[in-house]
Amino acid sequence: MSPIAYIEVSDDEPLEKAIKRFKRQVEKEGIIREWKKREFFEKPSAILNRKKKALERKRMKRARKVSQMKSY
Repeated sequence: MSPIAYIEVSDDEPLEKAIKRFKRQVEKEGIIREWKKREFFEKPSAILNRKKKALERKRMKRARKVSQMKSY
């Protein structure tokens, strides 16, 4: 488990700026993304299917890019 996002707020720092800094740190560490991923149980077969579809989309995108390069 990764450590909890933590920031120190100085007395002269505006609260809005500290909140923005905290949000940036949480996003950088991927805490929200990880939480959404674990929010509901996903069957192992569903995970495998999702990864296969993502790989196929990636291959198709690469193939389109290569075919566009050849047409120039």
